Amino acid sequence: MVKIRLMRMGAHKSPFYRVVVADQKARRDGPFVEILGTYDPKKEPFEFKIDQDKALRWVKQGAQPTDTVRKLLQKAGVLTA
Repeated sequence: MVKIRLMRMGAHKSPFYRVVVADQKARRDGPFVEILGTYDPKKEPFEFKIDQDKALRWVKQGAQPTDTVRKLLQKAGVLTA
């Protein structure tokens, strides 16, 4: 099964995340299939950039977003509640 999830990047105590499509069994920072965007929670307000077409295509193909990514996609207008 394929998941849409966050991949941690950045320096110690200043993380930012890539939104990636990865196999469910892969490590958090391990191999991934495709990068969909970025999420930076340290900025005020938080910064979330995503390729909406790619994200919607992956969701339609059956990729399951994690809870955090699902909330971010809903705020971006890619998914509806």
